[in-house]
Amino acid sequence: MSNKTVLIIEDEGDAAELFAEMMRVCGFRVLKVSNSAPAIDLISSEKPDLIILDIMMPGISGLDILHHMHHDPALTSIPVVVVSAKGTPADIKRGMEAGAKIYLTKPVGFQELKEAVTRALGE
Repeated sequence: MSNKTVLIIEDEGDAAELFAEMMRVCGFRVLKVSNSAPAIDLISSEKPDLIILDIMMPGISGLDILHHMHHDPALTSIPVVVVSAKGTPADIKRGMEAGAKIYLTKPVGFQELKEAVTRALGE
């Protein structure tokens, strides 16, 4: 799995660092951003191999980021694992319809996130 980049878009600092550490342990290069506005530019410039995305973000929501990616041919193939506190069936359906490959609800453990990332990358 090494040499692959995971971008974490999460506004809660502790959660972002926890996810980042989990991904580093798995051998990934990790980028983090806590605000969704610069995240869109970072996705376009870095073209990460996978994105871990929170839905409830200040300003532009995670769903907005998914919609943006869905409409940009250069970004549609990047798999997105949503990790969100919004866990109703309707929330999950919206996230999947917007383009998430996998939707997890917080709290998320190491093994669960590792397996989701592996599945999303098709490994």
